Amino acid sequence: MKFVKYSKFVANPFDGLSAEDLLQLLQDYLLDSGFYSQYHNVYEMDAERTLEQLHQALLEALHNQGKIPDKLLRQMLEDWDNYQQSDLAQAINQLLERLAEEGYITIEQPHPGQDELSQPGPGQVTEPEDKARFEITDKALDFLGFKTLQDLLGSLGKSSLGRHDTRELATGIESDGSSRRYGFGDTMNLDVNATLFSAIRRKGLQMPLDLEYQDLQVRQCEYQSSCATVLMLDCSHSMVLYGEDRFTPAKKVALALTHLIRTQYPGDSLHLVLFHDSAEELPLSQLARVRVGPYHTNTREGLRLAQRLLAHQKKDMRQIVMITDGKPSALTLEDGQIYKNAFGLDPLVVSETLREVARCRRNGILINTFMLASDFGLVNFVQKVTQICRGKAYFTTPYTLGQYLLMDYMQKKIKHIH
Repeated sequence: MKFVKYSKFVANPFDGLSAEDLLQLLQDYLLDSGFYSQYHNVYEMDAERTLEQLHQALLEALHNQGKIPDKLLRQMLEDWDNYQQSDLAQAINQLLERLAEEGYITIEQPHPGQDELSQPGPGQVTEPEDKARFEITDKALDFLGFKTLQDLLGSLGKSSLGRHDTRELATGIESDGSSRRYGFGDTMNLDVNATLFSAIRRKGLQMPLDLEYQDLQVRQCEYQSSCATVLMLDCSHSMVLYGEDRFTPAKKVALALTHLIRTQYPGDSLHLVLFHDSAEELPLSQLARVRVGPYHTNTREGLRLAQRLLAHQKKDMRQIVMITDGKPSALTLEDGQIYKNAFGLDPLVVSETLREVARCRRNGILINTFMLASDFGLVNFVQKVTQICRGKAYFTTPYTLGQYLLMDYMQKKIKHIH
């Protein structure tokens, strides 16, 4: 016989919060760059990212925003030892379940029998492994990118998004320029008035009109090109070293730029390169997990990798956007060893880096540098970079980085190098 069990309905005090609201509350935790744990390996994808830690992060965020009812808050403070059985803990667990149900996180439950398979030896102490873990999904990353882009554009004021304009004219559907004679391969966007006037001017006004190939006139429009971008992020130790988190804003800008390109510039491409002691390409899906580490700054190796990535892109414009806060202090030698010198501007490192910048210019690649520091020596170095590659340099802060970068990208300041 089938039984139906009835229970009293208990309203969740956070029912007014959507899954998107929860993601915004957790944004700082999900995009943590190691500012509070500066010695984590930058490529260690945070093995301790457990559901318990996510629960704690959401609890702190709700408390900081004043969203926890006073009654539940008092219960938590009076009986913290039994918090896991409290109504507040159950309510937060329901919020995490909602994130999983709507596809923003995936929860990996511990494997049964795991403890039996990994018994500690004599004198060894093992840490508990029976903790549920979670991963954020591409849907969550896309939403965080959208919200970051929305916040940045809100600070810019009104703007009209479109594709990248150039100085060239082409034949297309939108007519913005004067007409010209039709040529083989042009879009058949005829200017009827100009075509008829050409025939009348050649033969006079007679019926029927003697229309020939040379009379065909087509309307011109602005030629809109595609752009291949490599975003170079400096993840050396200095990005969190001086009491300021400079890497998390850079990560947010990368997420916003990804969303912008995917939605407004579908013909463009974006690659992400991390440079530190060496350099490597990073999938955008892994960006939220990256942390800085105790590394130097090998700018030349980052430029080398960026050029290899751009060499495969058949776009009208190719550019490197470099976000850094320090001087180049490392160099990969011919034998593969890494030469490091963090004291001042090393002549060998600087000369080899500038030689790589010159190679970028010969390959038609523009370099725009966003510098998060303003030391005199660094200013001179960046000025040399911009002079060689005819790019732009922006001396900004972590708080205005996104505005400068998005304004540069959207307002078509980057022109095709002829």
